[in-house]
Amino acid sequence: MTDCVFCGIATGAIDATLVAESEGWVAFRDLEPQAPAHVLVVPRAHVSSLTALSSEALGGELLIACAAVAHAEGLTDGYRVVTNTGADGGQAVPHLHFHVLGGRRMGWPPG
Repeated sequence: MTDCVFCGIATGAIDATLVAESEGWVAFRDLEPQAPAHVLVVPRAHVSSLTALSSEALGGELLIACAAVAHAEGLTDGYRVVTNTGADGGQAVPHLHFHVLGGRRMGWPPG
């Protein structure tokens, strides 16, 4: 998708601070971090949201990537993985992405 910012980051057309990557996904630092560690994990292929995700393999790969990113960030005391879906869920960019947040105690309930 040509007008999707996360597709642009995934292809390298838009600069981002990459943390990790594979053939199927990229992980990069959030521009407006909500925790000391705040990394986004996105599939390289355009998937609009969690609702549109149809590949169990890709879903599993993305969650494993989130855990690997948390480990690489040194989040040994815990971390949170969040995905927002749809307008009411707070999704601001219409490309599936997981927020890996840590480095501080997370409150509950969120949002």
